[in-house]
Amino acid sequence: MRGTRTDARRRRHFRVRKSVHGTQDRPRLAVFRSNKHIYAQLIDDDAGRTITSASSGESAVKAETLTVDAAEQVGKLIGARAKDNGITKVVFDRGGYKYHGRIRALADGAREAGLEF
Repeated sequence: MRGTRTDARRRRHFRVRKSVHGTQDRPRLAVFRSNKHIYAQLIDDDAGRTITSASSGESAVKAETLTVDAAEQVGKLIGARAKDNGITKVVFDRGGYKYHGRIRALADGAREAGLEF
């Protein structure tokens, strides 16, 4: 039986997650893209907890949803929140999505805010 597009993305994500692991010093920047919003989390996989998060649904993001501009603002927001928590280096987890469009814009925004990956 053939799976759906979501199933294929999940398989890719599991494949990537075998080698991408977040720690307290260098957490994982996980990205999820829905049809309407984009979400980013900094995750410490050793402790199993989310350090901070940001999404395009927040009032701090002043852009239309579903745009590259909104994704870049979410990247800047997660970068600023990471700096507040004393984090400068992260491991990027693209979540099985192509590094293109909104995912790339979020990564570029996070880099602009000072995150290294």
